[in-house]
Amino acid sequence: MLVNKAPPTVAELLADSAWFPVLDAPAQQRVLDELREVDVPQGSALCRRGDVPRHWYGAIEGLLKWTVTSDNGRSVTLGGLSAGSWFGEGTLLRGVERTADIIALRPSRVALLPVETFEWLHATERSFDHFLLRQINERMHWFLGNFTAHHLMDTDSQVARALAGLFHPFLHPGSDPHLQVSQEEIANLSGVSRQRCNAALKRLEAEGVLQIEYGGITVVDLESLRRRVE
Repeated sequence: MLVNKAPPTVAELLADSAWFPVLDAPAQQRVLDELREVDVPQGSALCRRGDVPRHWYGAIEGLLKWTVTSDNGRSVTLGGLSAGSWFGEGTLLRGVERTADIIALRPSRVALLPVETFEWLHATERSFDHFLLRQINERMHWFLGNFTAHHLMDTDSQVARALAGLFHPFLHPGSDPHLQVSQEEIANLSGVSRQRCNAALKRLEAEGVLQIEYGGITVVDLESLRRRVE
């Protein structure tokens, strides 16, 4: 008998994060008082390139992509943002307009922390600064790995890396093994054509790393997936 799982909550997102539990009590209360939640329909933008940054974001549920589109319509996806992800701190720290779009690949729920609260935490909470430093370092390391992958790795490894990125233990700690994403979306995250992505997914399935299902995939051997991209 199937039991419907209750949707994740903001409280669970915060409790499972690396930064909220180590704040002092007054700081935790301010975050709880000022955090709000928004729904982002599939295909809609949470924010756009050129927007003035007003929030730091946390993905409660769903899947989003971080993408840059040129004036002539060409686009490149920088990565996926799955449940448990906190993102947008780089733009807030730099104090510039957003340089990328955040688009929901499926219906998503996102927590919004006002920039004023983010800046107050940055200025007053040492533990929050430590988190930001680790977060930025992990993300930079991942981007360097992506750059290497697109120049040195084969298609199977590029697709495996895009999927493994959605399960990064620090950047995206809340991912479900079942990903409700189309093969076209995985191709977008991988930076390869849909045809090459589909072929790579079938080979990874044959190796027992994942299972292709209607409307998504399930990662059945996460460690093997990670080992492919180390």
